[in-house]
Amino acid sequence: MKKSTLRIGTLILIISASAIVWAQKNKTPNIIFFFTDDQAYDTQKAYGNPNTKTPNMDKLVDKGTVFYRHYNTTAICMASRANVMTGQYEYKTGCNFNRGALGTKQWSTSYPILLRQAGYRMGFGGKFGFAISDDGSKTENKEGEIARHDFDFWVGGPGQTSYVTSQNKTLAKYAEKYPHSTRAYGAATIDFIRESTNKNKPFCMSVFFKAPHRPVKPDPIFDNIYKDTDFRKLPNYGRKAGEHLAPQSRMGRQYPRFFQWGYDKEESYQNALRKYNQLIYGVDYAIGMVLEELKRLKIDNNTVIILSSDNGYFNGSHGLGSKVLPYEEGSRVPLIIVDPRIKNDKKIKKTYALSGNVDIGATILDVAGIKIPSVYDGKSLLPIINKPNKQVRKSLPIIQVWGPKETHCLTVMDEEYKYIYWYFQNEDEKIFASEELFNIKDDPYEMVNLVEQSDYNLQLTKMRILYDEQLKHWKKEGVKRNGYEKYVVLFDRNIKWDQKK
Repeated sequence: MKKSTLRIGTLILIISASAIVWAQKNKTPNIIFFFTDDQAYDTQKAYGNPNTKTPNMDKLVDKGTVFYRHYNTTAICMASRANVMTGQYEYKTGCNFNRGALGTKQWSTSYPILLRQAGYRMGFGGKFGFAISDDGSKTENKEGEIARHDFDFWVGGPGQTSYVTSQNKTLAKYAEKYPHSTRAYGAATIDFIRESTNKNKPFCMSVFFKAPHRPVKPDPIFDNIYKDTDFRKLPNYGRKAGEHLAPQSRMGRQYPRFFQWGYDKEESYQNALRKYNQLIYGVDYAIGMVLEELKRLKIDNNTVIILSSDNGYFNGSHGLGSKVLPYEEGSRVPLIIVDPRIKNDKKIKKTYALSGNVDIGATILDVAGIKIPSVYDGKSLLPIINKPNKQVRKSLPIIQVWGPKETHCLTVMDEEYKYIYWYFQNEDEKIFASEELFNIKDDPYEMVNLVEQSDYNLQLTKMRILYDEQLKHWKKEGVKRNGYEKYVVLFDRNIKWDQKK
């Protein structure tokens, strides 16, 4: 063989090898989004809880970026899920309990729609959480009815779904081997991954677990996990720790649930926390099933993983149960993002940059290389993953217009402070419109309201300005349906109660 022929052959091999390396580096990434229901931010060691056992979530922590100031811009499941899917605040989706369904216009720019249009194979499992309709429908049995046709793989369900696998119609085939739905969603996700890999298509799977939402029915195979564990209490645990809060915060279901759910006595508190964390352990196990399959298929290095929750949980903090309210335990949740394309230096990457649930959809689109629609309120968090000290947003709202009107409030946060405005008044009960200002950096458990402290007048003025700007955005871009228009007046700090009433 001639030398020139050898050189050409060698050159072809070099070019081919380079092409393979380039293709591997530029291959469209797969995406898996694990989303829990009611998971408090302090349910992992990475968030400071020494009592929890989440080995697979810990693996994600070791490989990814941990967000320590991640919030749901509405801290209740229906609205939060619509926020996540569409990248828009609640007053732009018009979607929440006792409000109405998500509009078809908002759904048309959701991340599932846009990824599928871009060639992704789309999968969904779990509690979908909202209906899509332009007729204002709120009916639970319509949740996911429209959306399921926009997915290639569907094991979702309407309403709260069930922990009993066989009671979930789309998941029932997994019931014999996995009678508890949490592990069944792990098995279904594996099936979707295998199908997508066999079809040689990039995939995005959204796994919306029911756990750890009530009723408290953890998988019995994990009954021994927390059998002898005594869980700590946060510094703001108990009734006395909430006495300084606005009285409106005690006028919803969160207040009586402190006693109803047994947070008031040591034995019942520990039992509640053991069951609650056992449900989360089941999610951790299911995540482990999926991680193992990704590794077996050798696609773990090209699969981006996101883990978060739809709202937080008080677990007795401030003498409250449940979620909804804008305090840290109600609205703040874990967020871990693993992007294997970004090399980690093996030190845990953590960021205190402000982020919200609306940012998840924007981040998923950015991962897939899809332009983020201008209608999105969300920002991609990929710049933070590259540089954890970077900020992508200066402020974030938390919207609460669900349930008793007395508890309705609008909140705005920046990198250090949280400002809450409660509009409701009842002069007979000596309840008046009130403001709260907390320094989250120095007072993460919100033990001191700074509104009346003159040393913080500058900060209060700044936060009021941010609040007013957010309300202007609501007025300009909020939907004109489902009763959202009136809050432009009710949340206006400068309009007197007589006019609002």
